[in-house]
Amino acid sequence: MQPRVSTQIFSGLGLCAEFLRVRAQTESLAAPLSAEDQQIQAMPQASPVKWHRAHTTWFFETFVLQPRGFAPFNPQYGLLFNSYYEALGPRHSRPQRGLLSRPSVEEITAWRQHVDSLIVRVLGAADGLDATLTNLVRLGLAHEEQHQELMQTDLLAAFACNPLLPCYLPAPPDLLHRHRDTSAQLGWLAHSGGRVDIGAEAAVLFAFDNEGPRHSVWLEPFSLANRLVTVGEWLAFARDGGYQSPALWLSEGLDWVRANNINGPAYTRIEDDEVIVYGLHGMRKADADEPVLHISFYEADALATWLQARLPTEHEWEAVAAAQTNQGNNASGSHHDVIPRSPHGADAGFFHQAWQWTRSSYAPYPGFQPAADALGEYNGKFMINQQVLRGSSVFTPAGHSRASYRNFWYPQTQFQATGLRLARDAKGR
Repeated sequence: MQPRVSTQIFSGLGLCAEFLRVRAQTESLAAPLSAEDQQIQAMPQASPVKWHRAHTTWFFETFVLQPRGFAPFNPQYGLLFNSYYEALGPRHSRPQRGLLSRPSVEEITAWRQHVDSLIVRVLGAADGLDATLTNLVRLGLAHEEQHQELMQTDLLAAFACNPLLPCYLPAPPDLLHRHRDTSAQLGWLAHSGGRVDIGAEAAVLFAFDNEGPRHSVWLEPFSLANRLVTVGEWLAFARDGGYQSPALWLSEGLDWVRANNINGPAYTRIEDDEVIVYGLHGMRKADADEPVLHISFYEADALATWLQARLPTEHEWEAVAAAQTNQGNNASGSHHDVIPRSPHGADAGFFHQAWQWTRSSYAPYPGFQPAADALGEYNGKFMINQQVLRGSSVFTPAGHSRASYRNFWYPQTQFQATGLRLARDAKGR
């Protein structure tokens, strides 16, 4: 993966502090967990917490330290913790990561500390860092923050398999306030259409390669909803027989619903007149006005149809989100750029609530070229059979909440914090 970054040279001290902050955050997320908690893997699409801690360490060791002459901490770790980089040799099967009881949690901790000390030494070697090293480290930090989100979503999937429904951490006093959306009245954010520039600008501090090249697209006039689809709206859809109404569903989606006996989002059930949801803070009653989470692309499309609307394209979403959040498409997306983590603010829920499904297939932008080396495998080779999601969720590090960010998952995915924002054509459907 070739990151899109500015040519600014950063001091070793500042980048070192950022490196230590991100690495410490990973350890903070793992701290409440036992060794047994860190070992479990719910499904082939998920990974154990211990594996995430190890893989992000392997990334820095492989792409930053080894090219600078440092020997690997343990040469066998590459086989275990390489994710999908074919150019770097064989690797352990992803569905069997939960079987890796060795190395232990303690050994992974020792490895992380060893690599951290060497990275700090490299970054402290000079007052100024060359752009190549700076870009590699920033890429590694963004990569680790992606895995911080996965640590939480994968852990939730694993805990949900336990009949005891464990609690990761006690619920904070303001949990319900965080989830409730006070913009309950559905409104529409109109866009006049026309030529729109899409993608990260060349001068941004950091963006992934799939966010560019920046290019122009033509949009017909449309509107996006001023909030996400709510639990109450989903409940009405379900009670109206939405999961049994073939006319609402894409053919592939209906096959998926029937084959898997799907009757609601992941971690969600209906009890009498209440919707009960399970999360990392345990079980709770959902508020009717909070965004519905953990829906698949198929469910999102059917729910939008039932609500007499449609899914937005990713270009429509970006055009409106950039204007509504006053980001533009040149927001730096740096680890210091924090959009307030509130579902109530002027961002209209574009960020920090749910990843929002779009009708756009994950494909390269015009002129996209992956890097020639192993890092080029990060994004480009996955541009098939997946749908683009925009925004960010309650699990997403703040620096990844930018208008140009492109997330992507398979259409049946529910274990991520996925939701829905409606769109409609200016002249109706």
